[in-house]
Amino acid sequence: MVNSALERNGIWIFAELQQGKLANVSLELLGKAKEFTIKQDSKLTAVLLGNNVKGLAQELIFHGADRVILLDSPVLAEYKTRTYAQAIADLAKEEEPSILLFGATSLGKDLAPRVMAKLETGLTADCLELELDENGILVQTKPSYGGNIMCKIICPESRPQMATVRPKVFAVPPRDEKLSGEIICPNITLHDDKQVSFVSRVQAVLEGPNIEEAEIIVAGGRGIETEDNFKLMEELAGVLGGCIGVTRPLVDAGWAPHSLQIGQSGKTVKPKLIITCGISGSVQFSVGMQKADCIVAIDKDPDAPIFSIANYGIVGKIEDILPNLIKTFRT
Repeated sequence: MVNSALERNGIWIFAELQQGKLANVSLELLGKAKEFTIKQDSKLTAVLLGNNVKGLAQELIFHGADRVILLDSPVLAEYKTRTYAQAIADLAKEEEPSILLFGATSLGKDLAPRVMAKLETGLTADCLELELDENGILVQTKPSYGGNIMCKIICPESRPQMATVRPKVFAVPPRDEKLSGEIICPNITLHDDKQVSFVSRVQAVLEGPNIEEAEIIVAGGRGIETEDNFKLMEELAGVLGGCIGVTRPLVDAGWAPHSLQIGQSGKTVKPKLIITCGISGSVQFSVGMQKADCIVAIDKDPDAPIFSIANYGIVGKIEDILPNLIKTFRT
């Protein structure tokens, strides 16, 4: 049995590109992984694939990478699952990292399992927390059984230990141009998947604001009860310059689009302030917002689980509390 998570070539993170820019989740993974490599005196490597992306390699170093493995080729200009998976697997077989992390984005969820299969290892998907245990083994926490429990999963023998991690779970490390690192351009054969051709890219049109980028969110759940209370919630969000978020019952009721749903089956958010209204605080919801800087919970049930994670709690009826908050913030 392997006794240390970092006994091989440290930790790797896959640096995902979104519209030609580094995805925030990749920078978030850099920040978390850096904590581990500092404790274990190991190296942090970012793996960057693309075309004409050398400048982004330096950005990864400025955000904490000790090394960047750069594959820069026209073959990699557009994402192709099998081409990318084979390239990353070939690199990993050559250098044998102990941990390999991906963002739990649509691309990461497509790519990571294929890399896992090629490396014949294990993968924990959709993680909400990562830790190293006393033996240096990666402990991966994720919701399970419909979000009713949180599972801790380890992979003590197979390498690399692989996980996909939800966006907004960790903080983006500060950019520091004083940091230095090594950019490595290995000479490997790229296998262009000729069965797949890139046709066009269409930007998704969001229904409403981008809740994942909101700094202030007023979120409502089943306890809102009436459409009048929902309108009060929208009014409060407007006064605060924020946006609304909802739980699944309000989406099912047709009061809000799925793009505004927070939780395991919705979005993960990390605003500076979230005010929850009539939300009991089930695991399915709380996993999507528990990393907010400040949580203010409003619920008529003083024993609601949401109060256990809230910074501030108000016990009372929505229709009594929200008008007073709106009036206060307007003045």
